[in-house]
Amino acid sequence: MSSRKVIVVGGGAAGFFAAITCAELMPDAEVTILEEGPEFLAKVKVSGGGRCNVTHACFDPKEFATRFPRGERELIGPFQRFGATDTVAWFKKRGVRLNAECDGRMFPLNNSSQTIIDCLVNAAKAAGVKLRTKCGVEKVTTVAAVCDRRSHNDIAADGAHRAPLQNANGFDLSLSNGETLSCDRLLLATGGCRTAEAGQLAVSLGHTLEPPVPSLFTFGLETPWLRELAGVTVESVEASVPDTELREQGALLVTHTGLSGPVILRLSAWGARVLHDRGYRFPLHLYWLPKLDQEEIATELQWRRSQQPARLVVNTPIPPLPARLWEQLVLAAGVKADTRWAVMTRSDQHRLLQQLIRTELQVTGKSMNKEEFVTCGGVRLSEVNFRTMQSRICPGLFFAGELLDIDGITGGFNFQAAWTTGWLAGNAMAGK
Repeated sequence: MSSRKVIVVGGGAAGFFAAITCAELMPDAEVTILEEGPEFLAKVKVSGGGRCNVTHACFDPKEFATRFPRGERELIGPFQRFGATDTVAWFKKRGVRLNAECDGRMFPLNNSSQTIIDCLVNAAKAAGVKLRTKCGVEKVTTVAAVCDRRSHNDIAADGAHRAPLQNANGFDLSLSNGETLSCDRLLLATGGCRTAEAGQLAVSLGHTLEPPVPSLFTFGLETPWLRELAGVTVESVEASVPDTELREQGALLVTHTGLSGPVILRLSAWGARVLHDRGYRFPLHLYWLPKLDQEEIATELQWRRSQQPARLVVNTPIPPLPARLWEQLVLAAGVKADTRWAVMTRSDQHRLLQQLIRTELQVTGKSMNKEEFVTCGGVRLSEVNFRTMQSRICPGLFFAGELLDIDGITGGFNFQAAWTTGWLAGNAMAGK
């Protein structure tokens, strides 16, 4: 009979997946999840607007890993062992079918995150996992065992024995309610390090935290003509930040405070540290028609000049630009509202072309993408073995989920990283 005790700190996606995996593989182990808050899986509940974007329909591990600004190299191997295909199969086996939308995001068929919560909680209970809420962990100390190995490798050149090796032989946990627990294996899955304090348990056990900064955020702007377009979407825009390598392409959404949409969120993810260092104040360039090069756009403008001479410039947008946006771009280029193509000057046409290929806007701040709560930063990746998710510094200590310095773009990628790292840690804690 196994007497192994496993404690998982953090009742989110990664913590539950690790606990379930470990308990199913080692039924005799005592596996406990400790959640500081009043309920489990709180982020799962609100993610995807309450639908839970479980994973992404990208089934090539290497391709999947490219969606991670931090952690791409480290996650290729883990995704080969447990990737999106495995996640779909895991939930299907437990009665939850996932559906892929046209953009690749995968949700439960009934579009309810409660389905995922119920599945995980029921699987944990069925595996015998102990579930405890309102149990914050204030302190962790290691119980050390001394191993005096006297092989020839442990003898120094002068013939003297080296100092005994200190190995973690377990952990004592002090809880916020005054209780003390002990375990043989400890998994920290406490979520993103939005503040340095969130990673202090890892630091107390010898680990280093990469400084936490926001990722996946929207851009604040004060440009009057753009803010008047709140609600307008553009199917494809190229956004870039001058004097950096940051350049992304995708759908854009104009909000009442600035810009959002996949292209902005991706730019913020890859530029998390660069934009943080700039205080979230920087110029932004937008190429409104990235499927056309500069010469092709010039040809389009000339065609309208010759084929639609009597029409107003503000009323003849180049598809797929929305009419409201086109009108504002024309006016921002200095072309008067009553200008017709027949009388449009070469100077007007040049300014409009420049506006279409490089509108420059000044970003004046950020706001978090409420559905994601993703931060860049966390436990340094070089300090973790990504085959087992075990600490390279403190034996018996494991990590999973966003506590690590891993973050993906929006679309189910962060949840997949949670399932994958949790599954790996669960296997390793069970000795598999």
